[in-house]
Amino acid sequence: MDAEHKALVIIDMLNDYVLEGSPVEVPNAGGIIANISGEIRYARDRNRPIIYVCDSHQDQDPEFESWPKHAVKHTPGARIVEPLEPLPGDHLIEKVGYSGFFRTDLELLLDRLDIDEILLCGVLTNVGILYTAVDAMQRGLRVIVPETCVAALDAYSHAFALKQIKSLPHLFAG
Repeated sequence: MDAEHKALVIIDMLNDYVLEGSPVEVPNAGGIIANISGEIRYARDRNRPIIYVCDSHQDQDPEFESWPKHAVKHTPGARIVEPLEPLPGDHLIEKVGYSGFFRTDLELLLDRLDIDEILLCGVLTNVGILYTAVDAMQRGLRVIVPETCVAALDAYSHAFALKQIKSLPHLFAG
C-alpha cells in the first residue's frame, strides 16, 4: 500500500495515564514511549498522517463512576506526554468513550485523508486500543497493533486484548 493511505494513530498517551502517580497510571506506559517515538519518526519520514486520539472528559463525566477521575479537558493530566507532543500538521481527536470512533470525527478524518490502514499505539491495550481496533476493522480498515507500542494496567489484560486482536480478520498484532 502507498504511504498516503496509511496513518499512525496514537491513543491516550496522556499525563494521567503515563506519569508516575497519575490517576490511571499504566505501569509500562513509560516503557513504550521510545517505541512510539520511533513510529512517529518513521511516519514523518514517509509523510504519513499522525493522529492523536485522546480522552477529554468533562469534570463530572459518568465514566468516573468506573474509573478514577482522569484526563479532564483543559487540565495538565489531559495533555499528551512531553516526549510525544504533536507537531503542527498533526491531527488531534478528542474522545469521551473507549473507542476512538465513538462520537468523534475520526472516521471523517480518515476518509478525508484517504486512509485504509492504521497503526495503533498507546494505552490501554484492552480498552482504547482494542475498541478502536475493532471499530476500525468494522469500517473496512486494516489495523496493525505493534505489541511493543501498547500497554495495559496489568499483564493479563494486555495479553487478553492482544489475543482478541490477533483473532479478528484485518487486525494484526505483532
